[in-house]
Amino acid sequence: MVDTSEQQPTGTARAGHTVEIVRSGARLELVGDFDVRSTSQVRTALADAMADHPHVVVDLAGVANVDVTALRLLAAAGRRASRDGHRVVVASPGPAVRRLMHLSHLARVMEVERVATPA
Repeated sequence: MVDTSEQQPTGTARAGHTVEIVRSGARLELVGDFDVRSTSQVRTALADAMADHPHVVVDLAGVANVDVTALRLLAAAGRRASRDGHRVVVASPGPAVRRLMHLSHLARVMEVERVATPA
């Protein structure tokens, strides 16, 4: 069970123009469209989580649409974390997200779990 007292929404989903980010400790849950329009927002939330936790989980179960720019952001964050001895794990990507991860070959450089894991 997730302690909702720690959850901090950091974005607002508006007509598909951005993604909602809910942070619960080392877990970031993204909901909505994760694309070039929302990468700055996600980059900031990821940096904050990585500063506080050595193992960050980015839950994509609620992501309806994604683009390569967004996936590159996650891949770069994972590489950066790995260099520092930390981890960024992508959890619960839906079929459309997994497909683009494979088509873009970014699945090879990202740590991916199909089922959400506790942070």
